Amino acid sequence: MALYRLLDVLPVFSGDDRITRLFTLVPGSDFGADALSAIDALGGRTVPWSEALARTYDLVVAASPKGDLGLLRGPHVLLPHGAGFNKSIPGEGSADSASGLDPTYLRRTDHDAPIALHALAHPNQVARVTATDPQDSQHAKVIGDLTLERVLASTPLRDRYRATLGTGARKLLVLVSTWGPESLIQRHPGLPALLAAQLPHDENQLALVVHPNERSLLGTYELTERLTPALDAGMILPDSHEEWASVLIAADALITDHGSAALYYCAAQDRPVVSVYRGGGELIPDSPMGVLLDRIPQLERAEDIIDALRAYRPGPGQTAAQAAFAPPGDAVNRLRTEIYALLGLAPPAHDITPRLLPSPAPAPRVPAAFDVHVETTAAGVRITRHPAGSGLPGHHLAVEHGAAGEQLARSAGLLYRRPLPVSAAPVDLAWTADGWTRHALSAYPGCRSAAALLPSGECLLRFRDHEQTYAVQAEPRSEGGRVVRIDPAVALSAVHAWLVSLRPAPDSAAVLDCLIGERTFRIVLRPATDIEAAQVVQMI
Repeated sequence: MALYRLLDVLPVFSGDDRITRLFTLVPGSDFGADALSAIDALGGRTVPWSEALARTYDLVVAASPKGDLGLLRGPHVLLPHGAGFNKSIPGEGSADSASGLDPTYLRRTDHDAPIALHALAHPNQVARVTATDPQDSQHAKVIGDLTLERVLASTPLRDRYRATLGTGARKLLVLVSTWGPESLIQRHPGLPALLAAQLPHDENQLALVVHPNERSLLGTYELTERLTPALDAGMILPDSHEEWASVLIAADALITDHGSAALYYCAAQDRPVVSVYRGGGELIPDSPMGVLLDRIPQLERAEDIIDALRAYRPGPGQTAAQAAFAPPGDAVNRLRTEIYALLGLAPPAHDITPRLLPSPAPAPRVPAAFDVHVETTAAGVRITRHPAGSGLPGHHLAVEHGAAGEQLARSAGLLYRRPLPVSAAPVDLAWTADGWTRHALSAYPGCRSAAALLPSGECLLRFRDHEQTYAVQAEPRSEGGRVVRIDPAVALSAVHAWLVSLRPAPDSAAVLDCLIGERTFRIVLRPATDIEAAQVVQMI
């Protein structure tokens, strides 16, 4: 949506009380309702189109040349609304012309307001304008990409973004979809759910970035309903304004169609990227995205995702980004200088820098029941968890009591409870760890193990028909100055699987090695003390 590109640019006027920012919507857009809603949510002031035509402005800033934009009176500044001008839209404007550089829309009549500045991101884009519309090229200048400047300025916040998303030591795999009939979301609507079922939950996290036009066409409600299986498995669906870029910074790998969002990911980092684009009439072959898609692995099936990511070799992403963006740095001040010259004003004395991107919101849904697959090897017990019902049943079903449905709880082999917030009741009532595990095994006769997770990170586990109650502690591991911890529920699944296979019951402390992906965690199992059994299952 062109609006979001404008919002990245308008801070060039920040702190200047001589400037009043007004928004209007050129008629004819299929996405107008969402644009107006977004402006309203920001608290921006809108002017009806009929009223906008009756005024004269000191400056008209737009991120798309389409529609009757030329009827607005005042010098025009035209910005790109994407990166690289990679697509042509069949049936729109000139055949095979890049959307955004189409001379059909750039060419102004004698009755239209002139384009005073066509701000572009790369010298090749100026050359393309010159080739298609020499008149417009007189006002075309390489300014840079202000969205890219925000992305690069925010890259040091990667760890913060990953912490907010709950990524931890997992790999964050992001799918990006443009809009239209050749987009990922339209050609491969089931891919997010397939990947959510395919990838182990404790090793991977999934996100989907959807072009705002596609979100607008479907509506947020319809989109989320269609994506329910993946969202229920914990997939992140970031906002289309700023969160999408924060998520790209946080990403470890990318799956893309022919949309330009991938170029921002490639410019910020040289990490794996694979394609699901199968060709069509939209991609311009020699565009930056055309270059990228020719040189990266193709994902044919969701089952092949790991192999496809391993097949990526560094280089193509950076090459494509360099073809889309001029060397970054100071685009904000270059644009500010040009715009204030058009206004005939001196810029304010204060400096401006790219605004850092906000932290993205975490996944709204977190799985609370898992099909747990167990493999006993010489190296230890390998635990692989998938959200319940997304694939084949495993060794056991592990369910968080109070967070998953009752039907899942009654089917659980391992039932566990996390600490609850302290009650605000004047007279509080809370389970002890021992009391709740006894209650759970009595109330759920199909359950083999019940466990209470304690605020300390330790767990108290009771196994059916064992007299002994066990304390379970997963030890963290050190990696290059960092500490990696597993969810205590993973350790409980490892202990549960071990106890199921063990005869007779252990009567002393034991140590298990739990394998999660390429990592090994040491788990200590020992008889619980009376003090531990009496702990309250409540946050401190």
